[in-house]
Amino acid sequence: MQEIKCPNCGEVFAVDESGYAQIAKQVRDKEFEKELKRRENDFAQMKENALKLAQMEQNEKFAKELLAKDAKLSEKDRLIGELRAQAAGNETEKKLAVSEVLNEKEKALSEKAAEIAELKSKLSNKETENELKEQSLKKQYEDRLKLKDEQIEYYKDFKARQSTKMIGESLEMHCMNQFNALRMTAFPNAYFEKDNDARTGSKGDFIFREAVDGVEFISIMFEMKNEMDETATKHKNEDFLKELDKDRREKKCEYAVLVSLLEIDNELYNNGIVDVSYKYEKMYVIRPQFFIPMITLLRNAAMNSLQYRRELEAAKHQQVDILHFEENMNAFKEGFARNYRIASTKFQTAIDEIDKTITHLQKTKEALLSSENNLRLANNKAEDLSIKRLTKNAPAVREMFEELGKKGSEE
Repeated sequence: MQEIKCPNCGEVFAVDESGYAQIAKQVRDKEFEKELKRRENDFAQMKENALKLAQMEQNEKFAKELLAKDAKLSEKDRLIGELRAQAAGNETEKKLAVSEVLNEKEKALSEKAAEIAELKSKLSNKETENELKEQSLKKQYEDRLKLKDEQIEYYKDFKARQSTKMIGESLEMHCMNQFNALRMTAFPNAYFEKDNDARTGSKGDFIFREAVDGVEFISIMFEMKNEMDETATKHKNEDFLKELDKDRREKKCEYAVLVSLLEIDNELYNNGIVDVSYKYEKMYVIRPQFFIPMITLLRNAAMNSLQYRRELEAAKHQQVDILHFEENMNAFKEGFARNYRIASTKFQTAIDEIDKTITHLQKTKEALLSSENNLRLANNKAEDLSIKRLTKNAPAVREMFEELGKKGSEE
């Protein structure tokens, strides 16, 4: 049972479960309808307020857009006015701009014309300069040709007045005189003499050597060759290179130089120093006028390597000392090994001889022992010897001994 108090009179009365449920249901239905209606009213009011607010915002937005459009239209009107004003003023500016461009072009044309005139002047001067250079080079070339022709004529005349043997000797004297003229000033410490050593069957003409503090830094073998124009068989420079290389190697020279008047019309040899190292190591062919310059060139180049040569010479001496030490060590080892082999051989021979002696003594011992045995047997046989044994198989002898025995007993 449930008790319910009346809100109006305050009386309390009891109701069962079913009655309580009905009363509660009625109360809830009324409250719910009341609350629902209130909420519907609130919702309708809120909806109306939202619509009003949205309408107001829409009106404000529309007003702002109208104001913006009006401002843009005003700005466009202003720009149109300015453009119209500028268009009116641009005609004058265009005329001024065209005038300035024309003036600049005229100025540029004037400058170009001046540059062209200057270039033409320079070109004219250059052509004149080139003509002068060409004339100068032509004159130099003609002078060189004339000088070469004079040299050729000189050598031809020189050879024509010499015998075949005297030609070579005169070229040698020419080179010797050139060197002696500069010996004391340019080559005071140099050795330059004729090569007179023909023990190997051939020799060069001159040998140049120079040393500093005992270290030789340059050595050159020279060969001079020439021949008369009337010679039946024309020799070539290449005909003498192999023999020159052989002489250079036999005399232990570093360089070989052929001073030649052969092939007098060959431009290759007439142009200066010809390097033939592609065939023979450190070998050159020159004309007589390059004799002294060639020595100077090779000597100066060798002077640059003098310090390296000194160091190399010192290293060689050290190497020689090491080689001598090794040779002495090897000689001692070989001598010791030889003496050891001889002593070992003799020792083995002595051992073999001792072994042979021992074998011989053993055989002698065995022979003596065998002799002793035979003597013992002989002694035994001698001790066992009797008349009876001797006459066992000889009755006649036995009878003779018996008779002798009887006679002895009778006496």
